[in-house]
Amino acid sequence: MPEDASPTPTSLGDLRAMDLDVFCWCNRCFHNAILETAGLIPRFGPHYPVPHLSSKLRCEACGSQDIEARPAWRGLGQVTRHGKLT
Repeated sequence: MPEDASPTPTSLGDLRAMDLDVFCWCNRCFHNAILETAGLIPRFGPHYPVPHLSSKLRCEACGSQDIEARPAWRGLGQVTRHGKLT
């Protein structure tokens, strides 16, 4: 990759092509959910970057808008703890 080129964020259309959904995590209360890509594409379009969904979401549990969004990769399981492991 050329030095001046930056990677393009994964889009909703990319996730649809990989048959993946979107994993969302609240940084305030740690609630998490998986949103279906098929339901997001009509609202945001197939070219919408997955990381940018964070600014459009609100936690169902606490109402926070401090949300992270990423592909819901299969096989990793849910993330239930962050920080250093002891």
